[in-house]
Amino acid sequence: MTGTRVAVDGVTKAYPLHKDSRQVLAGVTFAVEPGEFVAVIGPSGCGKSTVFNMLAGLDTPDDGSITVGGDSPTVGSHCAYMPQKDLLFPWRTVLDNTALGLQVQGMSRNAARQQARKLFPTFGLAGFEGARPFQLSGGMRQRAAMLRTVVQDREVLLLDEPFGALDSLTRTEMQTWLQEVREEYHWMVLMITHDIREAVYLADRVIVLSARPARVVCEVDVDLPRPRELAVMTSPEFVTIEQQLIEVLHEESRRALAEQELFHLD
Repeated sequence: MTGTRVAVDGVTKAYPLHKDSRQVLAGVTFAVEPGEFVAVIGPSGCGKSTVFNMLAGLDTPDDGSITVGGDSPTVGSHCAYMPQKDLLFPWRTVLDNTALGLQVQGMSRNAARQQARKLFPTFGLAGFEGARPFQLSGGMRQRAAMLRTVVQDREVLLLDEPFGALDSLTRTEMQTWLQEVREEYHWMVLMITHDIREAVYLADRVIVLSARPARVVCEVDVDLPRPRELAVMTSPEFVTIEQQLIEVLHEESRRALAEQELFHLD
């Protein structure tokens, strides 16, 4: 990937709610440097996906600015966005699903298929080009969805809770696989997750958002050597970082619950 830098500067956002409005973001500021893997965590509903929608060019701030590579993001410009669900079309083969994004960009069907096919061995999908999504395991479906995202060759990958629907064992396998593949391709990745252990295991840095309206309450560097084996999760260094994030996130979750109770009282 290129030397693209992501900058989120003082971003605010509110949405209409009945006859009033509800503020979601309250001056969110952070930056991501080229080649970094940054995880974003925070209480449920705090606005993490709203930030990602803006980075993908699907929404705009009320105030503040977002730039990717110095430009304001537009749909399909710099970021490839993988949402929580794999969104594979059941009537299309796995190969045609993974080539879809390239076709939407204007590439011919044959050229898009050839481009996507090259990545099937790397993504552990060789031999399943002609399969339908229902014939794949959950982990394989997620790999197909990520292949569809990566093949678009954008500077930034936005992963919104990519493994949240998987069982524990498959999730661990996918975390290890993602780390290995990223080591080869050196992608810039921003990932939303509710799993603190996943954030520490995968990321170079973890950004914690507050309860709604969201702001950045802390950023924690994950200074652990790469490549990371699963055994690192039991190391004192890993546990210390994990505990720090748990304490911050639990405090913000309590604030979120209190805010919801006040809202219902209103």
